[in-house]
Amino acid sequence: MSEPDWLRWAREVQAIAQTGLAFDPPVYDRDRYLRLQSLAAEMMAARGGAGPREVEALFAGQTGYATPKVDVRGAAFRDGALLLVREAADAGRWTLPGGWADVNLTAAENVEREVFEESGFTVRATKLALALDRSRHGHDPKPFHAYKLFFLCDITGGTATPSDETTEIAFFPEHALPPDLSTDRVQPAQLARLFAHHRQPGLPTEFD
Repeated sequence: MSEPDWLRWAREVQAIAQTGLAFDPPVYDRDRYLRLQSLAAEMMAARGGAGPREVEALFAGQTGYATPKVDVRGAAFRDGALLLVREAADAGRWTLPGGWADVNLTAAENVEREVFEESGFTVRATKLALALDRSRHGHDPKPFHAYKLFFLCDITGGTATPSDETTEIAFFPEHALPPDLSTDRVQPAQLARLFAHHRQPGLPTEFD
């Protein structure tokens, strides 16, 4: 599933406007960048179902040079079964523990933190298995561009403990994955590749 052209166009117009505003442009250029930002909001609202003011406020909150956001996901295994969590914010669908990366932490530190907060297990990130562009792998279209980093992780301690974000924690073998996956967060094909990397640790990192 590829993203619609209108979304890619609106996202790029917004990124141009955001980056232009980041470099303290002269007043006339600033007005033009603000108008581009408004146009991007109108384009996205016209097709995305949200109101123009809501989208424009979302865009206005983005400052500095426009770059992709980073989502980290941890794949931890026990006896060949993969750790998944029920995501409270997505109708209890199952996903890999993870989320947006925080500043002042490395990518590995971020995924280790996310796994602990969402599952109760302490882990050590051992391998970057997948580095994927979210827009090219069947995820739901989103206003902002993002990269998804999938790490293999070794469990070092802890016990299964739900959090404010998760309602259940369980391990699933590859042949019995839950049908109600949070495909906004993880795709079945991605889980299949993570099982492959778990079985063959020497596989190279897959990207794009």
